[in-house]
Amino acid sequence: MNMEKIDTTGIIASDRFVLRPLRRSDQGLIEMYASDERVARMTTTIPHPLPPGATEQFIAASLTDERDEDVWVMDGAAQGSAEVLGLIGLKPMDRNQSEIGYWVAPAFWNTGLASDAVRAMVEANPQGVDTMFGSVFQDNPGSARVLTNCGFEYLGDAEAFSVARQAKVDTWTYLKKMK
Repeated sequence: MNMEKIDTTGIIASDRFVLRPLRRSDQGLIEMYASDERVARMTTTIPHPLPPGATEQFIAASLTDERDEDVWVMDGAAQGSAEVLGLIGLKPMDRNQSEIGYWVAPAFWNTGLASDAVRAMVEANPQGVDTMFGSVFQDNPGSARVLTNCGFEYLGDAEAFSVARQAKVDTWTYLKKMK
């Protein structure tokens, strides 16, 4: 039996789940959720339809030392829930800042999981940044509430390209001063 080594240094605890580093064994559930058009359309990077091998490539890239984003799984297994509830990530930016991004599987929408995950990430501040930014599509007010519920302040409007929509989409941008 080939046991995968699990990095426990990046685990962030919450009452309802843990945020833990990705594992190759997460591929099936991530692929199932990310291939849902409702999830893909609310992100900038997930294509729809999801091409074969995209999830495997995403996980492999996330596990390299050269990655451009740190990604955690919302894992509820220890609390009797699903092993993969969604993902949350931090992309380092210049001037000691990060951009936060997240998605939750549709089966767990409207349960407060995204707010709990963002709150846990903000409290842990694993990259030790001074400021976190977040952007959400303007047709996703629930995700905007997640950020404001976690202390992010509205910064302004912008736009971002959505791979799933193959179009630029209006966004709201938020920031949270950490120090």
